[in-house]
Amino acid sequence: MPSISKKAQTMPASPIRKLVPFSDAAKAKGIEVFHLNIGQPDLETPQRALEAVRNYTEKVVKYSPSEGTCSYRKKLCDYYKKYDVHIEPEEMIITTGGSEALLMSFLTIMDPDDEVIIPEPFYANYNGFAKNVGVKVKPIYSSIETGFALPDIAEFEKAITPRTKAILICNPNNPTGYLYSKEEMEILRQIILKHDIFLISDEVYREFCYENAVHHSALKLEGAENHVILIDSASKRFSACGIRIGRMITKNKEVIAAAMKYAQARLSPPTFGQVAGEAALDSPQSYYDDIVKEYQSRRDVCIKGINDIEGASCPTPKGAFYIVAKLPIDDSERFCKWMLTDFNYNGKTVMMAPASGFYSTEGRGIHEVRISYCLKKEALQEAMSILKEALKVYPGRIG
Repeated sequence: MPSISKKAQTMPASPIRKLVPFSDAAKAKGIEVFHLNIGQPDLETPQRALEAVRNYTEKVVKYSPSEGTCSYRKKLCDYYKKYDVHIEPEEMIITTGGSEALLMSFLTIMDPDDEVIIPEPFYANYNGFAKNVGVKVKPIYSSIETGFALPDIAEFEKAITPRTKAILICNPNNPTGYLYSKEEMEILRQIILKHDIFLISDEVYREFCYENAVHHSALKLEGAENHVILIDSASKRFSACGIRIGRMITKNKEVIAAAMKYAQARLSPPTFGQVAGEAALDSPQSYYDDIVKEYQSRRDVCIKGINDIEGASCPTPKGAFYIVAKLPIDDSERFCKWMLTDFNYNGKTVMMAPASGFYSTEGRGIHEVRISYCLKKEALQEAMSILKEALKVYPGRIG
């Protein structure tokens, strides 16, 4: 029988989705499962985006240009101006989700066995993208005790080798919700200029900043324009994960020209996704204000719920819609699985993502879980109550 590749054998499973069979089995038994494991927004997609797809009048759904439609890219340039980020349409490639933008960036700037530095914990699929292109991830540790702040500059210096090609950040962060300060972004600017490497900045949660906190885009780092690649997406801000539309943006002409070869090789990004994404950009400022207000109130429910549990704690993040919580448990993956296979409270249970899957360093995150607060406040309050009851009887409780 033919064998699969070594690359496929070492491809990591998603900590977000790997427990789905246990969730499905629980539901088959009649147990209600509160899904706090995945960042699937439940707020409505803007109606104007859905109407644009319904009202599509072309008789043939053609390939779009490989770089994306000109009208969409021009409208995105206007969108970024609101954040004092000034780009041109030719500095952007529309992609099939932010995932393709990131994969395209890796392929464009790195060769097999090159290295990318990522503060951990980090979005688990970064590991998968790195494996896909044969790139080595060099993690540097961000501690829950510091609220997952950017590691000290000395830690970056220790991690950099002749094979280092880039630093990758997610800002605001998935899975921690941490929002990098202007001072932290300046530290990154100094590092990438000193070592002549790239900064890949995943900014898909840009709008989700709380308590009037300010997002500082990597594209605003003075003098570092040719070192920065920005990853963005329509998925989160418009509750439109299924349209699979993202973008790769850089002012580095050599990078954008090389990335276009990969864009042409896959022909084009989704036509209907671009139609919906372009229409969504006409959403009024009140749309963004309302969703930020709603997510902040949901965050507060989860923070209070966790910190009210004896032996549990979590910092208060300033962005995205995730928290990483430290629980009095022996192993987060074992605990999350147990919640689905061996526990329910009044016929209900909670599904979370074990935070160990967001660390590249083995053994880290075993006492932590990632919680996505993409459910209504009433559901989140109930989920926190169920979690509290579960920790009273979990056989692997510690402390």
